[in-house]
Formats: sequence, structure tokens, C-alpha cells
Amino acid sequence: MQENKNFDPEYLEDDNFTINIIEILQKYLYHWKWFLLGVLIALLYTFFSLKYTPSMYSVATTILVNDKSSGGVPSELSALQDLGLVNKGRSSMENELEILKSKDLILQVVKDLKLNINYYKENTFGQNEVYRDAVPFKVNFLTNDSILNGTYLSFYILPISETQFLLEDTENESLGKYTYGATIAIGSIDFIVTPKRFERPIYKQPYRVAVVPVDAVANQFKQSITIIQKTSRSGLIRLSLVYEVNAKAKLILNNLIKHYNLNAIDDKNKIAIKTNKFIEERLAVISRDLSLLDRNVESFKTSNKITNVEAEATTTLNANSSIEGSIISLNSELKLLAYVNSYINENWGDLIPMNLGLADESLGQSTAIYNEILSERKRIKKSSGDKNPVLINLDTQLTNIRRSISASLVNLKSSLTMSLTDLKLQQKRIDSKIEAVPQQERVFRDIIRQQQIIETLYLYLLQKKEENSLSMAVTTPNAKIIEEVYGSNAPISPNPKSEYIKSILVGAFIPFLVLFLVFLLDNKIRTIEDVEKVLKVPMLGDIPETKLENKIITSNDDRGVLAEAFRLLRTNLNFMWVGEKGSSKVIYVTSTVSGEGKTFTSINLAAILGLSNKKVLLIGADIRKPKMLEYLNIPAARGLTHLLMDRTLQVKDLIQPVKSSGFDLIESGIIPPNPSELLMNGRFEDVIAYGREHYDYILVDTPPVNVVADTLLLSEKSADMVVYVVRANYLDKRLLKTPKKLYQEKRLKNMALIINGTRSGKGYGYGYGYGYGYGYGYGAYGVEVEKSNKPWYKKLFT
Repeated sequence: MQENKNFDPEYLEDDNFTINIIEILQKYLYHWKWFLLGVLIALLYTFFSLKYTPSMYSVATTILVNDKSSGGVPSELSALQDLGLVNKGRSSMENELEILKSKDLILQVVKDLKLNINYYKENTFGQNEVYRDAVPFKVNFLTNDSILNGTYLSFYILPISETQFLLEDTENESLGKYTYGATIAIGSIDFIVTPKRFERPIYKQPYRVAVVPVDAVANQFKQSITIIQKTSRSGLIRLSLVYEVNAKAKLILNNLIKHYNLNAIDDKNKIAIKTNKFIEERLAVISRDLSLLDRNVESFKTSNKITNVEAEATTTLNANSSIEGSIISLNSELKLLAYVNSYINENWGDLIPMNLGLADESLGQSTAIYNEILSERKRIKKSSGDKNPVLINLDTQLTNIRRSISASLVNLKSSLTMSLTDLKLQQKRIDSKIEAVPQQERVFRDIIRQQQIIETLYLYLLQKKEENSLSMAVTTPNAKIIEEVYGSNAPISPNPKSEYIKSILVGAFIPFLVLFLVFLLDNKIRTIEDVEKVLKVPMLGDIPETKLENKIITSNDDRGVLAEAFRLLRTNLNFMWVGEKGSSKVIYVTSTVSGEGKTFTSINLAAILGLSNKKVLLIGADIRKPKMLEYLNIPAARGLTHLLMDRTLQVKDLIQPVKSSGFDLIESGIIPPNPSELLMNGRFEDVIAYGREHYDYILVDTPPVNVVADTLLLSEKSADMVVYVVRANYLDKRLLKTPKKLYQEKRLKNMALIINGTRSGKGYGYGYGYGYGYGYGYGAYGVEVEKSNKPWYKKLFT
């Protein structure tokens, strides 16, 4: 007989790591019921989720914002352009985007459309918001908006007839029956419910009326409304909103654009309004001065009894007329300069009037820049705090420009004063030539001169007032609608097709993930393949897991799967002795740890050999933890330990025939305090020698090799073969290094493996292993199938 005849280093190690896709798929597909259950649960959840989830609609619009970053004077400033105070206006597109997104603007929309008052319709799967036009009644709140806009309130209205309705709170507690038009009070909120005319009135349909603070609604829509610039170099802005009421969403976007334009127009008109106010104030003062001068002329002519003084002094004053015109012009500019300087000093922080006729162009440009920056600051401040770096920068610019304007006014006044002084000197030289003119002429000429100055300024301001009013009347909106608000009548979410596809994927992924983790964390041996990946040891076969109470083979008529498995083991065992005849075979049966079924395997292997008309002796050499008597259900008698301790005993005195299974037994006996010493005292060899002389097969049930060294010590001298039992679904894969090392080091003679406790079709491999599945699958060729007593719901998922 050859020892370790299958030993080959190349056979022992296999470093080529391959992935068996089919095997992996089989592991998962075996649990198809869990995948199906996961998908069904996910589909069911999605079905009800779709029923309870309101449909959402998307609406959008595109506007063109008048971005003045390229320069140009706004039309509302054209009336003041003559002042030279207007320069290139600048408006950043980013600022316009922030204004459109500002909470203040959305708050105006909420208050205007009363978006804080919503209506919900009850249905089988919950509540859906409905547009107010679709509700068969109207709720008119009498409470002041300042109170209502900060209130949370919810109640149900159930129309029951053309004249009456029921009122309930959110707990479905009745608040009473009311008539349409009656004043109702809930807490501090008063309201009246009036019916609407419908072709088919709906009764017994409850509606929920919900009042929410406007701030909360504004915050909600601030997050919901999407505002983006289409391209970085254009003024096109796209506004979109996803909401469950299509008509309401369109109304919100339209109203948002409306209020944006109104605010922009209001901002643009502020300069014109300030200018108009300034002109009206100046006209009132000049009108009083002009009336006073008219009375002075009347008094002068009456007291001096003259009617046409000018005609008498025409010749004398022709030479002086040119100088007087210049003096009048300079005096007008000085008066206007004084008015502007007074206004600047008295109205710090307001827009400076422009286009009043001052000749200094640099002063006009500085004033225009000041007004434009001040307007920009006010607009930006609406959507930011005082500590915004942009505002701080603008404040610094405003201070510097105002100082520059004040300095320009002082310089201009000095220049005009010097020019006026020079003209008066020239006038004095001419006056000396007309000393002959009567005193009345000189006095009258002074009065007329003052009158002309005031009258010229008065007419000029009247003209500017009309120009300013015309500019206010034709102010254009800041945003032009390029695409009207549009939206599909079909909801964009939830998308049933997409949701069901997602649910199928999720429903399948969750069981996959669970199984993946189970397989990943599983460190137990499950199949023959698990063993073969580590051990390249001859395989006798596998023993299926059984739930039968009687696990011992007792008859050749036994056609159960367990008996057939051991018949296959017997056949494979005979192949191990091909060419070796006429000698007894000593077979040791061991395992790595206790509980792997080596005793169970030893007994049934002895039984199946005995039933084939072979003389078989089974020796219970596991004297540390014997279990044979428990399996065979026979009374205890003298055993191996008695023979090892008592040299007067003979081997034949210990043999017990097991008639039901056809083999003889030497049980373990009592548990000794020194088992290793007893086994090594030489008496055990006498037992083996006796067995070789009288039996065809001697089976020795030995202790686990990972616990004690008894098996290694005994098998070195007497074993012809060592059957190594590995229990599936029990032994840790990491412990396979023990039999691997023993086989590599040839510590166990003719080592062969038996896999105990395999499960058919558990998704861990191909079946029972070598040859058994080909002829003896469950229910095949007359093999009796074990019937499970599990309830149907447990069978479904096992």
C-alpha cells in the first residue's frame, strides 16, 4: 500500500485565483425569494407613496433685464442733464439677480396674492392643495392684516347645502353649523364664508383652510423659486418654480416680475421726484419775490407820475444794455448757485438736483455720479446689511464726491463773483456818461433789472418742471418679458415610471446588500468548494444534513439520503484500496474540533461496511469525550479504558456486537484521568493487532486533532488511512490550516476528507459533491426524500 499516494506539491497549492461568476450568481439566485419580496415591498411602498405624494408642476419664464453696465443716462435723469450732474449709470446684473431673489420682493408677492391662505381638498390618500378658484366658497378675513399675516390657523369647511356648511377643527371636532355670510370667530381671527356659483355644486366634500405667517411662506418660495442668468454676457434671466398647483405657480411668477418692475420704476423715479420737489419749492419762493418787485414798479410809477421811463433813456442806455445782460446772467447763476448750495447743506443724504443750468461741466458730472451711486446704494441696501463691503465702499465714494461738489460750488461762486465785479466796474464807467439821466430813470432801471432776473429764473424752472413731469410719465420697466410664463399640464414629479424603476432597483439592492454582507462576514465552511480552495486532499464525499431522529443506518433496505450518502462513501473508500487485497484495513476517523460529527461518521461508516457482509470492528478511542453509547442507545459496559488499565482483560472480552447495524463495538469505557498515558502504554496496539487478525475493517474513533495529540500518536504506527471529517456550516474556515498543515507534513497516513452536514441547494455550491448528485439527488432513483414539517411561510423563505 502506498502512503499519501495523492500527495503532490502542485496538487496541494493553487495560487491561481479565479472568480467563478456562475457560482457567485448561484449563491445570490438561490435567495430569489428575498429579492422578489424586496421588490414587491418596494413596489408596494412606491405605489402608496405615489398616491400620497402630490403632483408637482414646473413653470418658467424668461425676462430681459435692462443692464446699464455699458453706460448711458437714464431717461428719468434727462430733465436734469443741463446741470451736468448726470454721468454714466451703472447697474450690475448680479445685483439684479439678488434683488429678484430678495425676501422683501417675494414678501410683496405673498401679501399681494395672499399666498399665506391656502386651500386643501380631502381625498382617499390625504390632502392635495387646490387653487382658490376651484374651491366652492370664498373666505373673507375681517381681521387686520398685521395680525393675520403672523398667525397660524387651520380649520375644515364642509359644504352641506346651498346656504349652510359645517366647520371643524384639525382634530375633526365640530365647531358648529353656519350660514354663508355669517361672521365667524376662531380665537382672534374673524372671517366670513361666502359661496361661489358652480354648475354642479359639490356637497359633503371637506376642504381645509390653512393660514400661515407670511414670513414662513416667503422663506418657502425664496427656496423654491430658481433664478439664473442664462449666459454671463447677456441680460436674459430665467425664473422657474416647481409647485403642486400649476395655475398658482404661474400667477406667482407673473406677480414677481410685476413687483420687480414696479420697484425698479419707483427707484428710477426717486431722482425725478426729488428734483420736482426742489423746483416747486424754488418756484414758490421766486413767485413771492416776483410779486414784490411788481408792486415796487407800480409804487414807483405812481409816486413819480410817469408811465414810460424806458423811452426817455433809450439812447443813453443802449451802450449799457450789453453789460447789463451779462450782469443779469451772472446774477442768475449766483442765485441758482446759492439755491443749490443751500439745498446741499440742508438735505444731506438726499439726491442732488441736476440740470439747473450751472455752467461748470465738471460740477454737473460729479453731481450725476453722486446721484447714481446714491441710487445704487439704496437699491443694494434692500437685500444686504449695513456692513456689506459694497455699501461701505459706496459710502466712501459718496463722501469724497460730495466734498468735491462742495469745493466745485465754492470755486464756481468765486469765479462768478470776480466776473460780476469786473462787469460792474465797466458799468460804472458807462454810468458816468449818463449822469444827466434823471434819478427816477436810474431807480426805475434797478427795479426793472431785479424783476427781469427773477422772471427769467421763474420761467426757466417752470420749463424744467414740465420736462421732469414728462420724464416721470414715460419711465420704462426694468424687465421685459421675453417668454410668457409657461408650463406643461403634465406633472414633472413624481414620475411613476421612474419611481417604479427606482423601487425595483432599491428593492433588489437591499437584499443583495444584506446577502453580500452575510457572505462577506461568513467564516463558516459551507460547501466542498470552500474546502477545496484551501485543501487539495482526496475527497471521499459528503454527508447531507438530516433532520431524522434515527441517524444510524440499520438496514440494507434503508433508501434515505443519509444511507445513500454512506453507500457512496463506501464505494469511494473501496477505490482507495484498489490493488490491495487480503489484508485488514485500519481506518482512523478524526476531525479538527469537537462537534464535527466524527463519531456519527464512524458509526454509520461501520454500519454501511458491516451491511456489505464485511466484518467490521468499531473502536471508541476518544476516551476523553465519548459519545458512541448516546448514538447507539445501548447500555454501558467495559470498554477500551478498562483494557488499557487492566492487563488481565482480553480484547475479546470487550467486544459488543451491534446486531442492528452488523458490526462489533469496543466502546470507550469510563473517562480516565490520564488518557494520553493510557493510550501510549502499548495495550492499544494489542487491540489493533486483534482487529487485523479477526476483522476486515477496523474503524477507530479518535479525539479532534486541534484539541489533543492522541490521534497523531496513535495513527503513526497503526493507521492505514485517516478519514478527516470536516463539518459544513460549523467549522471556521480559518481552522482549515490545521488539516492543511498535517497533510503537507504527512503527519496522517493516506488522509482523505469527508464533508459532513452539507445542505442541498442552499446557494453555496453544486450539491453533495463527488458523484453523489449524479445518481442520488433528492427524489432520484427511488431515494426517499425527507419531508419537512415547517409551516408554509417558513418553507417559502428557506
